[in-house]
Amino acid sequence: MTDRRTRGRFLTFEGIDGAGKSTHIAACVESLRARGIDALRTREPGGSPLAERLRELLLTEPMSLDTELLLVFAARRDHLEKVIEPALAAGRWVVCDRFTDSTWAYQGGGRGGSAQRIAWLERWVQGGLQPDRSYLFDLPAEQAAQRRAAARSADRFEREDLAFFERVRAAYLERAAADPRRFVVVDAAMPIDAVSKLLEEDLIKL
Repeated sequence: MTDRRTRGRFLTFEGIDGAGKSTHIAACVESLRARGIDALRTREPGGSPLAERLRELLLTEPMSLDTELLLVFAARRDHLEKVIEPALAAGRWVVCDRFTDSTWAYQGGGRGGSAQRIAWLERWVQGGLQPDRSYLFDLPAEQAAQRRAAARSADRFEREDLAFFERVRAAYLERAAADPRRFVVVDAAMPIDAVSKLLEEDLIKL
């Protein structure tokens, strides 16, 4: 059994597409490494060779909600086995762009998927593993849509309408309210420097 004192920390960055979280992930990893912490950056869906192949399907191919949900958790299981769990056991800090909160928000809140099914899959795939800290980048759906339009070509999720992203945002905020010790809600409309300072202060606490 891994000594809890040597086990790494698991940090996740969450938020609707266009909220700007990706801008701060690299800075977070650099900050940890500057403190002598061995930090690994990864993402979901994806993060392992097999999960990256499943990511391509999820972002491009039309599919039913049930198929989408199963593929998300299949990718997550491989990612956990091949990347996240070994890194944490070795004492590394894992910084992940999205994790299961995204599933609750997108497949649950956005698409209206069954909370009972998501909860069952979460228990089966993850056991008791949860992030030590989740940074939720919160931004009104309309502002996020403007950022997405200026950024790049849209994938299957990014092409969803405003109402979809409003439901996703609401589901995220509900998750954060239910677990305030794990979540840090970041006002993603703040200037980049202000967000960076907030994250840096919280990393020092961790």
